[in-house]
Amino acid sequence: MKDTKFKVCKILFCSWLIIFSTLTLIFSSCASTSPVNFKNEYPSVFTIVETIQPRWQVFAKGIDYFYGKISSPALEFWALKIDLYAQEIDIVVKGGAVNENQTLSWKVSNFVRDNYLLAGINAAPFDIVSSIEGMAIQNIGIVISDGKIISPANPNYDALIFYKDGKAAIVNQSTIKSVENIENAVGGFHQILTNGEPAQRTRDRKARHPRSAAGISQEGKYLYLVVIDGRRKDSVGATEEETAQLLRSLGSWEGLNFDGGGSSALAMRFTDGKVRVVNTPIHGGIPGQERAVAACIGVKLRN
Repeated sequence: MKDTKFKVCKILFCSWLIIFSTLTLIFSSCASTSPVNFKNEYPSVFTIVETIQPRWQVFAKGIDYFYGKISSPALEFWALKIDLYAQEIDIVVKGGAVNENQTLSWKVSNFVRDNYLLAGINAAPFDIVSSIEGMAIQNIGIVISDGKIISPANPNYDALIFYKDGKAAIVNQSTIKSVENIENAVGGFHQILTNGEPAQRTRDRKARHPRSAAGISQEGKYLYLVVIDGRRKDSVGATEEETAQLLRSLGSWEGLNFDGGGSSALAMRFTDGKVRVVNTPIHGGIPGQERAVAACIGVKLRN
């Protein structure tokens, strides 16, 4: 009788242990590591994009971080809010890695790491799609870095401009006639948020993709950088209109759609000093594989 009771207790204990381990695995797999405090983090969940209320966490002086999710459609996103008036902050734009005046492909994580940045995101479209770094690559559109033109303007697309007086704007690249008053600029595709409303061109565009985008607040004080995952079950990708609506929910008045798809990656320097990509880039159908891109934009603390 005692043996029977012992066996029953053993079976129950083992069953409980299996259930507990399974639940632990399930819940731990839903968490990611926070770049803010290096603890497990879970997204703030909202029903639809219009109901998002950003819950910003301080990442560094002048930089806030937010990880969110909406359930309809299933979308996960990561965002930065950067105070352009903060004396401690510098915006950094690069056209790619440089070797003997050639622009070479590199991954966003290495852009952040090699330039001692706090964070960075992919920006302009380019001509070669590969996960291999160090390939000669051409930006499709304007790139200005520290007042120097790296890549010429493409009048078919728009760009994010940082002027020497500290102001920022989103303009059509055809209007950029001189670098005299421009500190940095990086092209994207099209402006998707105008005067707080999704641009007309976004209304009928229903394609869903991973997205990278930038926004500017109405008074020009804040820059928003956002990446939206796609091509996976928990995040199906956003339309241009949803991306514009997300930028608006975060606080943007104007917004620009950067290169997306397999290029979309937001890398951050975590509190342990290591640089990691916070989203899940998917290049070549492989989750977690970063694409080697061209122009990127990032932020660092001023020396």
